[in-house]
Amino acid sequence: MRYLLDNLDEITGYARTHLYLALLPLLIGLVIAIPFGAVAHRVPWLRRTSTFIAGVAFTIPSLALFVIIPPLVGISAIDPLNVIIALTIYSVALLVTAVPAALDSVPAAVLDAADAIGYTRVRRLLTVDFPLALPVFIANLRVVAVTNISMVTVGALIGVGGLGKLFTQGYQRDYPDEILAGIIVVLVLALIMDRLLYVLGRVATPWSRIGGTGRNRRNRFLRGAKPLPIVTVNLPDDPADSTEGSAA
Repeated sequence: MRYLLDNLDEITGYARTHLYLALLPLLIGLVIAIPFGAVAHRVPWLRRTSTFIAGVAFTIPSLALFVIIPPLVGISAIDPLNVIIALTIYSVALLVTAVPAALDSVPAAVLDAADAIGYTRVRRLLTVDFPLALPVFIANLRVVAVTNISMVTVGALIGVGGLGKLFTQGYQRDYPDEILAGIIVVLVLALIMDRLLYVLGRVATPWSRIGGTGRNRRNRFLRGAKPLPIVTVNLPDDPADSTEGSAA
């Protein structure tokens, strides 16, 4: 902690670079994966193919990608674009399977109702499918964001900036405090990003905070309901007595 406080300005600069390298691939991945995943959700063979390719892409070690990409694209190995391209591949690989999975969570009855009242395919996708799929999609998006923040540290092995420099420099100097500072800051960034996306998901889906299961709603209603007033009715013991009283 002493190293972290004494070098706060330098670490802050590393953190800004780290977030840039982690979040830009995430945004690019969203732009690519959302429309493609929406199409793949409706085309079974395309979904199977994209799932297979995404699985293969995500199994490629990140360090191997950092070595393969520069000669293919024509950039330097220490160019930040190298890390951005590699993490974009990983982001697309995860998100392209997350989009169809999220759309699968939309109740079929809701989709049938939207079709019955005349929604076009595009309108239903934008106003019904995607909004109702957001809770599942945001959960997957949180995983991708945290994964990117973690994987950017590997870029320090090829000389790309970020908090990974604290790991490599700490190892070279045999200075564990510097490594510990890097671990703490990466962990804090990941937790903050995860919470921000969680709050974003809650704000974007206000209906998810209202419901709960039918049993839970019924229990909350019963707990908050006021007891009904007790009405007592005095009935005569013998109907014959009531008749005689009326005649008198």
